[in-house]
Amino acid sequence: MGRRRGSPVNKLFAWVRSQSMKVKTFLAVTSVLCSLVALKLLVKDYDYFFVSSEAIHAVGILVLIYKLSTQKTCSGLSLKTQELTAMFLAVRLYCSFFMEGDIHTILDFATLMSTAWVIYMMRFKLKSTYIGELDNMPLYYLVVPSIVLAIVIHPYTSHSVINRILWAFCVYLESVSVLPQLRMMQNAKMIEPFTAHYVFALGVARFLGCAHWIIQVYDTAGAYLFLIGSGYLWVPMVLLSEIVQTFILADFCYYYIKRLVLVNDLFSSPSISHIIIQQQFNFGSFFFGVILQCC
Repeated sequence: MGRRRGSPVNKLFAWVRSQSMKVKTFLAVTSVLCSLVALKLLVKDYDYFFVSSEAIHAVGILVLIYKLSTQKTCSGLSLKTQELTAMFLAVRLYCSFFMEGDIHTILDFATLMSTAWVIYMMRFKLKSTYIGELDNMPLYYLVVPSIVLAIVIHPYTSHSVINRILWAFCVYLESVSVLPQLRMMQNAKMIEPFTAHYVFALGVARFLGCAHWIIQVYDTAGAYLFLIGSGYLWVPMVLLSEIVQTFILADFCYYYIKRLVLVNDLFSSPSISHIIIQQQFNFGSFFFGVILQCC
């Protein structure tokens, strides 16, 4: 199956591709703003953003489970991203259980169990298909800075200091947990279709999480930024973490939709895949380094 050259979607992507970088940036910002306005008008309870985000993340994990179960291979999948995901989910489950105890606890538990199954399959059942030399980002590059940030900047609530630091830690770690997967895809210079579906699900989930914070800040005319924080920095740091992860994945989501609509052979071009992932990985690493320097 090739390109549907006469389709309106094809013409739209061709028109966007022909525009200057300034026009593309304007269109991207306009699309995001329109999406935020639509979400604000359609969704009355903003907690639904988090519920939807966690549910979509769970769907992404189910896509991986389907891949591992049917194809009997974990090629193209980063074990380190899965381990980081399990780490922040375990911490978030603990915080959710002792600090909230609601639907989020159930979703986090289901996602954690699914992620643990993926890790088990990759480490033992499908170990021979795991390409460890391509999954070469050291975990301490992400875990240690997240711990430091959590100790310095965490929510100021009635809970114990340890719980507040753990809460902050899982937020910071989640924002960069996808970087090993992006590095692996960059090293492989190819994106597996099911892995692409999974990363796209992460992108959608992060956009909804980011939308929650942006709309809350807008509704309170900025006052929400300083409601609960150590030195008034907690909510701004959460918002920045959400924005960073959203932008890390935004470019991927654009090309994902573009190639899924126009070409059935999703991400079959090594050169295009490499360029996309290189841009994303450099963006994520740059912003995480800036955050650390500021602290």
